[in-house]
Amino acid sequence: MAKPIKFISILILAVFLISAFSYWRGINKPALEDSQDQIFVVLSGESVKKIGENLFNADLIKSQFYFKIYVWQKDKQAELQAGEYLLNPSMPITEIVEILTKGRSLSKEKNIKIIEGWNIRDVDSYLADTGVILDGEFVEIAKKGIRNYELGIMEFKFLNDAPASASMEGYLFPDTYRIYQDSSAEDIIKKMLDNFDKKLTDEMRAEINKQGKTIYEIITMASVVEKEVRTLEDMKIVSGIFWDRIKYGQPLESCATLAYVLGVNKKQYTIEDTKVDSLYNMYQNKGLPPGPICNPGLSAIQAAVYPEFTDYNYFLSRPDTGETVFSKTFDEHNMNKAKYLK
Repeated sequence: MAKPIKFISILILAVFLISAFSYWRGINKPALEDSQDQIFVVLSGESVKKIGENLFNADLIKSQFYFKIYVWQKDKQAELQAGEYLLNPSMPITEIVEILTKGRSLSKEKNIKIIEGWNIRDVDSYLADTGVILDGEFVEIAKKGIRNYELGIMEFKFLNDAPASASMEGYLFPDTYRIYQDSSAEDIIKKMLDNFDKKLTDEMRAEINKQGKTIYEIITMASVVEKEVRTLEDMKIVSGIFWDRIKYGQPLESCATLAYVLGVNKKQYTIEDTKVDSLYNMYQNKGLPPGPICNPGLSAIQAAVYPEFTDYNYFLSRPDTGETVFSKTFDEHNMNKAKYLK
């Protein structure tokens, strides 16, 4: 009798494991991988069954059964709130239930706009000024070493090559975001990381790998390029100049890194400025800065990945127009400095 009992036990365990996996997959797999937001309305007094049916009919979930089981298993029946919500078929059931039970309706959302080239402190000031978070709250969270986070952010594979001590600087993708009024700094950071993950295409990742670089190096370069020039065309040329300087063992001599260290933008920095003691002073140190100096936009990231190598070796930005003036020789560069920076 021992063998049949053992077989039955194994069979029961197998059925349990398969059922558990099916349930986990059912509540975590979205209806569609990539889709558009849509408005979903929960009316006052609607039952769990009715809400699940409406979600299924709107193609927002794959299974009414798993929706109902998850709501009941989490004892969320009484927490589902009436309202008008912005949902996406790419959201798993777990996320949809969280939104509906927290009452995160459209009336409780707002837009925030993060600008290319802002650093963590700039983002913090903006969010505090707009009443999203308390002053300093975003900095405190975003400055933590990546390995110290408790946000589940290591699901983002692009962070794997960053130093353990690295902050979120560089990864907070500049864009317009729709957030809930009660969003925490962690919520906003995760939304920005998710956007970064989508913007860094498979083709770009393959090219970075082909070049023998890391994503962290690319983002660091992009952050410098972002602060140096404005247009994608100029960014690509400047990126080529900087990568060449690194290749030939020359300092970047980036004024953007001086501005980062000194905390002030100048038309032209002095000899004393270029001697300031900092690892981010790329007049005194070779290679890339220790990390990003801001959060670059897509154009700067593309320029860092796809630089344009030219005969130019120097450049400056005209203070009056913002135009980038390139030069091939140091003498020509000095002439341009005398002409545009005096």
